[in-house]
Amino acid sequence: MPRLIRRSIAVAVVSIAISMFVSAVPAAQAAPVTCPNQTHQGACWEFVWVNGVEVRMTFPQAGHPLSHIPNAKVQNFYVIAPQTDTPQGGDIPPIHDHTIQAAPGDPGWTPFMHGYFVLCSAEGLTSGDCVATFTDFPGFGTLPLAKSVNGEPLTSAETIEAGIDAGLLVAVDTGAVLIGTVSPAR
Repeated sequence: MPRLIRRSIAVAVVSIAISMFVSAVPAAQAAPVTCPNQTHQGACWEFVWVNGVEVRMTFPQAGHPLSHIPNAKVQNFYVIAPQTDTPQGGDIPPIHDHTIQAAPGDPGWTPFMHGYFVLCSAEGLTSGDCVATFTDFPGFGTLPLAKSVNGEPLTSAETIEAGIDAGLLVAVDTGAVLIGTVSPAR
C-alpha cells in the first residue's frame, strides 16, 4: 500500500509540474523567443550545455517557486563563461553560457533547477588551472566566470563538479530557481 501512495504522489507532482509549464505558455505565443531578446512576460528559450552537447531549453514565465512542489528533485543549473564565439545568453550583457546536470532520459533528469555562478577560485586563478572571463553581473558585481578548468571546457556538469571538488572552481548560489524543458539544439 505505501508503494502505491508514493507512486500516486510522484504522478501528482509530475502532473502539477507539466500543468504549471503548459499554463505558463500563453496560447497566443506559438513559439517562445530567446530569453535575451524577450520584450514581454512569457515563455522564452536559451541554449544550454549538457554532457558536452548544446541543447535548447525552454523556460515558462518566471514565478514558479519550488516551495509549491513537495519534495521536488532539483538539478544544478550552472552559469559559466561562454564556451564558443556565440554566447548562449546572447550579445546582451552579462555575456554567459549555461550547463545543466542531466537531460531527459539521463539519470538525475528533472525540469526543476537551482542556479549557480561557476567562478574560478583564488587557487584556480593563481595556479592558472582555471581560466576566467571577468563579467559584470548587476547586483553581484564583476565575477571571474569560469571558462575552463585544467584545460577542459565547462560543457558538462561532471567537469564543473570535479573542478569544485579540486578547489579550482567555486559554485555561488544565485538564488534563482528555474523550471525548464529540453529539446535538441539548432
